[in-house]
Order: sequence, then structure tokens, then C-alpha cells
Amino acid sequence: MPGTRKLGKPTDQRIAMLRQLVTDFLDKGRMETTITRAKEIRPIAEKMITLGKKNTLASRRDALAFLTREDVVTKLFAEIAPKYDSRQGGYCRIVRIGPRRGDGAEMAVIALVEEEARAARPAPVLTAPAPATPEELPETVTELEAEIDPVDAVDAEAAEVEAEPEADAEAEAETEENKDEK
Repeated sequence: MPGTRKLGKPTDQRIAMLRQLVTDFLDKGRMETTITRAKEIRPIAEKMITLGKKNTLASRRDALAFLTREDVVTKLFAEIAPKYDSRQGGYCRIVRIGPRRGDGAEMAVIALVEEEARAARPAPVLTAPAPATPEELPETVTELEAEIDPVDAVDAEAAEVEAEPEADAEAEAETEENKDEK
């Protein structure tokens, strides 16, 4: 059942370690460990959840043969597996959290995917503002012009006209300086 990484241990020790890690992971639902161990735990834990979804005597015996505690098997079949009935796989998520302080080993958090949280959270509803009714819209251009303050419109036009000659004068001065330098 375990994968191909040796994890620096002989086979019997490696299998015992993985059995304990998977048992603890299914018990807590979340675990902080090294990246390589998390990558080894994930397929085994997902297989255990799949066994829990089958919910037969044979699948319960298979889970009991691998997991080290009977209460975790009961929790797997009663609580964990029913949450993922509609899901076809991908029950675990691995998130990298950076190097460990002591030896610099890359650490990760492996956690069960929260299916209930997604189902409980309502989807955001996007609403557009209601279109204006014909009664609210002005009928003629004169009504639109009446809504605009004529004094503000004249001031804005005057400011634009005053700004244009200054910009033109600066551009001409720069071109004259360029000609003098050549």
C-alpha cells in the first residue's frame, strides 16, 4: 500500500510510521509534517476514505488492518467518509509552509478538504442596478442642459482654454532650446 519513497527507514519501520501518521491524520483531520511524508500520507488516507465510503464489512476489516486504532476506524466510517459521498476523490490538501527551523526541512500542512464549508457558504449573488424608468429620464436635451449648472460649465471651459496656451508655450520653449543646443 505505501508508496515508493524510502523516507530513510527500513521497510518495516517505514510502514509502521505511515500507519501511525495516517491514523493520527484521520483522527485530527489536519497534520503538520514534512513535504515528503505528506505526499506519502495523502494516497493512503484517500484510500481509507474510499473504503469508508463503501461501508461494507470487508472494507471495514481492510481499514482495521491498516489503521492502528479502532476508534479512528469508527470515526472514519461514521463521520469522515459520509462527508465525501458526492466527491470522487481529492479528499486531502497539501499546503507548503516553509522550512523547519531546526534542520531546514520543507514543511507542509496536510488537511482534509472542507466539503461542508463550501456547501454551507452561499454563492455570491451579483445584482445589477435597476435600469432607470422612462419617467425618470429627461425627455429633451434642454432638460439635460438645465440640470447642468451653466456657471460650472463656463468655468470648466475657461480653465481648459487657459491651460492650453501655457502648455503650448512650454512646448515651444523646449523646441527652441533643442535647436540652440544643436
